[in-house]
Amino acid sequence: MVWDLADFADLADFAVGTGRVAGAASGWSAVAEDSSVVVTAATLAFAAMAKEPLVLTTSDGVSIEAQLDVPDGLRAAAVLCHPHPLYGGTMFDGVPDILFGALPAQGVAALRFNFRGVGRSGGAHGEGVAERHDVLAAVAALAAAAPGVPLVLAGWSFGGDVSLAVTDPAVTAWLPIAPPLRIGGEASFAAVAADPRRKRLLVPEQDQYNPPEKASVTVAGWTATELVTVPGADHFLWGHGAFLIEAALGFIGELAS
Repeated sequence: MVWDLADFADLADFAVGTGRVAGAASGWSAVAEDSSVVVTAATLAFAAMAKEPLVLTTSDGVSIEAQLDVPDGLRAAAVLCHPHPLYGGTMFDGVPDILFGALPAQGVAALRFNFRGVGRSGGAHGEGVAERHDVLAAVAALAAAAPGVPLVLAGWSFGGDVSLAVTDPAVTAWLPIAPPLRIGGEASFAAVAADPRRKRLLVPEQDQYNPPEKASVTVAGWTATELVTVPGADHFLWGHGAFLIEAALGFIGELAS
């Protein structure tokens, strides 16, 4: 898929950098050359109108704040995990926020949530271990809300690492974005690493914590795993929102075809 992204970058990058979406009045849009995907500023800015607030309950009894958007024309689904809670990460941060706004417009149900101890979620931070229960609760909720379609487990930074420590039969594939590959230690990823289901890591070219040359060594022996470099990006991905949306939709399209 080839995009005309000249105007797309400004709004998407604003959302990634700030965790907010604005600018619907600008007339902004992004259109794939084959017209298979059309994303507009209005789509993102007013995505909140379709959000359904949820309270999930984990297997260890913790209440988790979440939002769900299940569109018409459903073809796939994605759970979106946010960055590190101890550094201010929430489900409204840039990468999960921009994907939550963009994916449903393309027939992809999206569920984002706050890890335990964040926002209105109960419990306390669990060093990336207890948070696996939160991810499993999110996967179960989305699988029930969007049955019969591929389900992608995605996460940014800390959220990417936690997602890679979770296996569940409902998951079709993993899409970690800028994963440090260190939360819980490499042993945490052993089950997913050996799993035959697909993994595609989006790794910023200039990631301060885990650049491609380091990440590629870590995942060299993993099964069904690809590493895609985000050109020119650092860990925080400012200025690369358009690339992330295109990459996510491309991977989901492969799974849904």
